[in-house]
Amino acid sequence: MQNKISYIFIFICLFIGVLSCSNDDILNTSEKNWLQQQDTLYVAVYPYYPPYQFINKKDSIDGILVDHFRLIENKINYTFHKKYYTNWTQLLKDIENKKIDVVLEMQKTAERKKHLNFYTEFFKTPFVLVARKEVDSGLKFKDFQNKKIAVPKGYSIDDYLKENYPNLEINYYPDDITCLRKVQSGESDAYIGGQAFVNYLIKSEGLTQLKVLSKINHSYIPSVAVHKENKILNRIIAKAANSITIKEKQVIIDNWLFNVVKPFYKKPKFWIISSIIFFSALAGIILIYFYLKFIIKQKTKELRIAKDNAEESNRIKTNFIQNISHEIRTPMNGIMGFSELLKSGSLTPEERKEYTEIIIDSGKDLITSMDNILEISILETKQSKIRFTEINLRELLQELVSEYNDKATEKKLVLHLENEIPEEKNIIVSDKSKLHKILGNLVDNSIKFSNTGSITIFSYIVEDSVAISIKDTGIGIKQKDQNIIFKSFSQSEKEISKNFGGLGLGLAIAKEYTDLIGGKISFVSKENEGSTFVLKIPYTPMHNNAELSTNKNEEILPEKHVVLIAEDGEINFLFLKTVLTKMIDFEFVIYRAKNGKEAVEICEENGKIDLVLMDIKMPVMDGYDATKRIKKMRPDLPVIAQTAYSTEEDIERALAAGCDDFLAKPVDRKILRPILDKYISIFRNK
Repeated sequence: MQNKISYIFIFICLFIGVLSCSNDDILNTSEKNWLQQQDTLYVAVYPYYPPYQFINKKDSIDGILVDHFRLIENKINYTFHKKYYTNWTQLLKDIENKKIDVVLEMQKTAERKKHLNFYTEFFKTPFVLVARKEVDSGLKFKDFQNKKIAVPKGYSIDDYLKENYPNLEINYYPDDITCLRKVQSGESDAYIGGQAFVNYLIKSEGLTQLKVLSKINHSYIPSVAVHKENKILNRIIAKAANSITIKEKQVIIDNWLFNVVKPFYKKPKFWIISSIIFFSALAGIILIYFYLKFIIKQKTKELRIAKDNAEESNRIKTNFIQNISHEIRTPMNGIMGFSELLKSGSLTPEERKEYTEIIIDSGKDLITSMDNILEISILETKQSKIRFTEINLRELLQELVSEYNDKATEKKLVLHLENEIPEEKNIIVSDKSKLHKILGNLVDNSIKFSNTGSITIFSYIVEDSVAISIKDTGIGIKQKDQNIIFKSFSQSEKEISKNFGGLGLGLAIAKEYTDLIGGKISFVSKENEGSTFVLKIPYTPMHNNAELSTNKNEEILPEKHVVLIAEDGEINFLFLKTVLTKMIDFEFVIYRAKNGKEAVEICEENGKIDLVLMDIKMPVMDGYDATKRIKKMRPDLPVIAQTAYSTEEDIERALAAGCDDFLAKPVDRKILRPILDKYISIFRNK
C-alpha cells in the first residue's frame, strides 16, 4: 500500500514538472521581471522584402518572419515596439547607435557579428544573377567581372562581394527595386539578390525585360539580430528561439509556402480526376485512331485519283509535244518546198500565183499554231490582260463570217449568220481581240470537225447577256470526252489529231478568254449529229453617256448627275457602269479612276462630281487614303465605299476614313438605288 502511494506521488510530481515546462516558464523570474520593466524595447522592421516582410493590401505588415517574430513574442509574453524603416542605411546606423534593440530580418556577416548576435536561421534561398533578356543565357557570374553590378547599399551581399571580389565595379542604390530598374534601363549590367525576392519583384513590378541568368555561390539566410551589449535580452531571445518546435516552424512555412497537408495521391479527388482524364484520353485516342484511319483512306483515294490524273495529263502532253512537231513541220514543208519551186524559171503565172498562195496559207497556219502555244502559256501563268473597248457586234460577226467563209467553202460547208440583235443595241463594251479569238476558235472548231452540212452563227440578247451560238453538223463529241474538251492538250483521241490536225488548244483558249471577260461558255453535243456551243458575255451597251477618261487634257461634258467610279478592276467597273446607265430616272456622266491617286486628281479638277463610288483596295493609293484627301478638299462630296472586304472592322475603318456609306461586293442593285437617291439628292440640295 505504501509503495502504491509512493508511485502516485512520483507521478504527480512528474505531471507538475511537465506543466512547469510550458511556454510561460521558458524564462526565469528575474528575466520576466526585467521584461515587465522595459517599456522601450524596439524591433526594426524593413517591410520591403517579400515574402519575408512586406506591406499587404490592407496596409499592414505581413510576411513569414513577421509571423515568426510574433511567435517569439507569444512565448515570452511581451510585445515589442515596432519601428518601421524605409531606408536600410538608416536602419544600420540606428543599430550602431543603439537606437533599436532587435532587427526582425538580417543576414549574418563577419562585420555584423562584431556587434550583433543572430538567432533562428529560419531557411535559406540562393542569390541569383539578373540581367537584361537580350544577354546570352549561357553567361555566368565570372563573365561579369568587368561589368557594373547593382546592389543595395548596406546589404549583406555588398560585404560578400567586397570580400570575395575586391576588384568588382559595384553601383550602389537605395533598394532592390531601384537596382532592377537600373539594370533594365542599361545603367548597370547585372544585379544580385535573393531568388524568391527577385522573382516576386520581376512579376509584381512588370520588369519584363529582365531574366535570371544563374545562381551564385552564396545564399540569403535571414535571422533575428540582437545587439550584443544587451545580455538579458540576448538570453530571452535565445530561449524563445530555442523553444520553437519543428512543428511550429512547419505551420508557419505551410501557411506561406504550402497548401497541401495530405499527399495529393491519397485524396479520392485525385483518383477520380485521374480516372476521368485516363478514360477521356483513351476515348480520344480511339476516336483519333478511327478518324486518322478514315483520313488515310480518303487521302489514299485522292492520291490514287491524282496519280491517275497526272499520268493521263503526262500522256496527253506527250502526245501534244509529238503533235507539235507535225503541226510545225507540215506548214514549214509547204513554205520551204514551194519557195524552192518558185525559183524555177519555167513556171506559168498561174502556177506562181498558186505557189505563192500556198506559202502564205502555210505561213498563216504556222503563225496560228505558234500563237496558240504562246497564248495558252500566258493564260496558264495568269499573265493575260484584258482591254475593254467599244465593239460593233454586227460588224464583228460579219467579219468573222468573211474570214472563215473560204475555209468552209473548201469543205463544201455553208456558213451563215443570223443576227437577232436590234441595230440600236449592237454597240457593246468588251475586249474585242479576245471576243474575236473566242468566236474564231469556235467557228474554226466547227469547220474542222464537220464534213457536210452547215455552220450557223446565231446572236441574240437574253436578259443581261449577249448570247452567240455556233451550231454545226459535224462528228459531235463522245459522252466520255465531254468533261475534258476545255482542258489544255485534250483532243478526244490521238486519231482525231491525225485525221483533222491541230494542237487541241482552241477550246481551252476560248474557255480561258471567256472567263477573263466575265462570260460563260457551254455546249450540247450528240455523236455523229453535231454540236452547239453557246457563248454568253455581259451585255454592256454604249449609250450617249460616254465614259470619261481620267486624262487631264480631255474635256469633261457637264451632265445632270456626274459620278466618279474609282475601281481598278475592269469587270467591276463595267458592271457598275452598266447598272448606272440602265437606271431610268437618272442620266449619268461617268468618270473612271483606276487608283486612288487618279480619283483625288479628278475630284480636284472637276467640281461638278456629285458622288464617288470608291473601291477600297486599289494600287498606287488605296480607297482609305483617297477618301481622306477628297474629304479634306471637298467635305460635302458623298463618298460611298464599295469593297469585297465587308466585316464590321472594315466598315468602321471606311467610315472612319470619311466614307458616308458602304456597299459590299458584289454590289446589289436594290441597295445601290436607295443610296443614289439619298446622297445625290442631298448633295444637289446643298
